[in-house]
Amino acid sequence: MLSPVWSDYELIDSGDFEKLERWGNYITVRPEPQAIWRKSLSEREWGEMATAVFRRDARSDERGEWRLGRSMPQRWTVGFDYKEMHLRMRLGLTSFKHVGLFPEQAENWKFIYDTCADMKARGRQPRVLNLFAYTGGATLAARSAGADVTHVDSVKQVVSWSRENMELSGLKDVRWIVDDALKFVRREVKRGNRYDGIILDPPAYGRGPDGEKWILEENIGEMLECCAQLLAPRDSFLVLNLYSMGLSAMLSRSAVNQIFGRPAAEQFGELYFTDRGGKCLPLGVYYRFKR
Repeated sequence: MLSPVWSDYELIDSGDFEKLERWGNYITVRPEPQAIWRKSLSEREWGEMATAVFRRDARSDERGEWRLGRSMPQRWTVGFDYKEMHLRMRLGLTSFKHVGLFPEQAENWKFIYDTCADMKARGRQPRVLNLFAYTGGATLAARSAGADVTHVDSVKQVVSWSRENMELSGLKDVRWIVDDALKFVRREVKRGNRYDGIILDPPAYGRGPDGEKWILEENIGEMLECCAQLLAPRDSFLVLNLYSMGLSAMLSRSAVNQIFGRPAAEQFGELYFTDRGGKCLPLGVYYRFKR
């Protein structure tokens, strides 16, 4: 079980299917289906702390709107520092409750940075493929370590957001691809391309730029098979994240091991944060290996 230490992020409290989070100088309230316990702080304390509160639209399970305090901007920036990696990322309030960052992924950013930096130190130029790459935290971690990175996401606006984060972080020369991830890896297999690292962060459901449908349970097998053909057989790494409730890290390990074979070194488990009341909130499972 991994939980990042991050000065610009804190899970203050959680419970009653919500979470109270600090992002730099601003505090949000968002829905959290796994916070099945009671809140440790009172409703009054939550209300006094929060600068932005997300409320779902009664007609939708996903969309909603933000209620903002006077001091709350629509956009702001947070930083994450680790060794020689200094990431700066722009956050924003979206109608899907997200703010442009999954903070638990900072543990994977450290793994990606260290692995790519080690390759560089041994005279290798790592090529990294980041699929379902969202706003690019993993992309920037690999690029900070000197890797050549291909960043793939199906949403043009999200890729533009990632580019903005790259510029804020003082980085350059990422290869940006707006495409359906599965279609992209199929083409890469036909081209005979190889990568030294692959990062997979698939949603439970998604749509490609041309309406392609992604359903995790139906498509993850083919995705992993394609990635197994793209990943270099030696001195390479894989990172897989799963956010769907009910899917375990052991499931990830079994699926990857069947297709890639048993690696020399692997890690798998849960990513989580602990709030001030001592409650551990799981935020996804991960599997990663080096071979």
